[in-house]
Amino acid sequence: MLEVSENIEELSELAMSDIASQFAVIDSIAQVNTQKVLSAFQNNRVSDTCFAGTTGYGYNDKGREVLDHIYADVMGTPSALVRSGFASGTHAITTALFAALKPGEVLLSATGLPYDTLHGVIGLTGNYKGSLKDYDISYKQVELIDNKKPDLDAITKAIKEKNVGAVFVQRSRGYSTRSALSVEDIGNICDCVQNAYKNNASKKAVVMVDNCYGEFVETIEPGNVGADLIAGSLIKNPGGGIVPTGGYVVGREDLVEAAANRLTAPGIGDKCGSSPDGHRLMYQGFFMAPHVVAQAMKTAVFCARLMELLGYETNPKYNEKRSDIIQMIRFKEKDLLERFCAGIQSASPVDSYVTPIAGDMPGYEHQVIMAAGTFIQGASIELSVDAPMKEPYNAYLQGGLTFEYGKLGVMYAVNKLIINN
Repeated sequence: MLEVSENIEELSELAMSDIASQFAVIDSIAQVNTQKVLSAFQNNRVSDTCFAGTTGYGYNDKGREVLDHIYADVMGTPSALVRSGFASGTHAITTALFAALKPGEVLLSATGLPYDTLHGVIGLTGNYKGSLKDYDISYKQVELIDNKKPDLDAITKAIKEKNVGAVFVQRSRGYSTRSALSVEDIGNICDCVQNAYKNNASKKAVVMVDNCYGEFVETIEPGNVGADLIAGSLIKNPGGGIVPTGGYVVGREDLVEAAANRLTAPGIGDKCGSSPDGHRLMYQGFFMAPHVVAQAMKTAVFCARLMELLGYETNPKYNEKRSDIIQMIRFKEKDLLERFCAGIQSASPVDSYVTPIAGDMPGYEHQVIMAAGTFIQGASIELSVDAPMKEPYNAYLQGGLTFEYGKLGVMYAVNKLIINN
């Protein structure tokens, strides 16, 4: 039985009162997105035959083809590739980058340094065979203005100076203190890239968006504002908490075709790849995703307000606009961070009896502590918190399949902080 102090109960009630208007906004976004997904299911004539499995090469897989059409419709793009064969969001993003870039070109990050697991992909760290650097694709980055907005002038200048093949946009904050980019911000980058080539119609850099943690947070997606290629993970937002693995790449037809050829082989592309266990979970997870994302958003807003009432620094603040599901809390002390993570783990439905400790993780520069008692390993649409073990000891909380559980989990983690002080 989870128990919290009377003081935490009172602060939680105060937080709930403060965030009522934020919840109303989240509910309205979920309503719009649910209608959008429902329409895509109906327009593409989903039936139970779409859920059936295939074997061998997976030729003529109706479920696979219809699911691709649904993702394309909802994401605002002409084409989609949704596959369990993507091992992670990083895998999907990497596949998209190789689809967009050729040897001799430059990858320009418009949002500063990308997330840790992409450093090896780009060739910024290590000596990884098969990295972009290994294929003679170089890298340049442009910093955000005041850690918030894209520097459109600097992006334009970089495009004109370099042989830029792709402009990379990381929507979410990752392990940084910067703001997540809104879809409007991404649209501004797309317009900026388009304008940079207005006197050279024969060439245009691809705008490629890492959409992880951002799906269904707003009522439109990057494809609706001109992004050429978008990638993400199915164990995050669009999987609805029940898809066990996989990722997606959506965008322009030629680019998605190139991504499919990279995932399988040229000439095979998206026409092969069996699904022995069927597609039902992918369909059902995507259908549930707008509601589940709303639950995660509510959990993040509640966490922000409760921690603010306790005097902790948060980003975003509880009443700020959000464009991803991630909530940062600054602890400043290693011990406080570890206790909060232990509290989240203790409140989990899975592995509640274990204590998270920091360790080395593939693709990460520093040791990372991760608290995630999840039904699907590493699923960050489920309530979890992780942090690189370095000053100022920022924790990044995300997920929550139900707000009721998310609220309890945060309250219990906070209680761990109070009891041990």
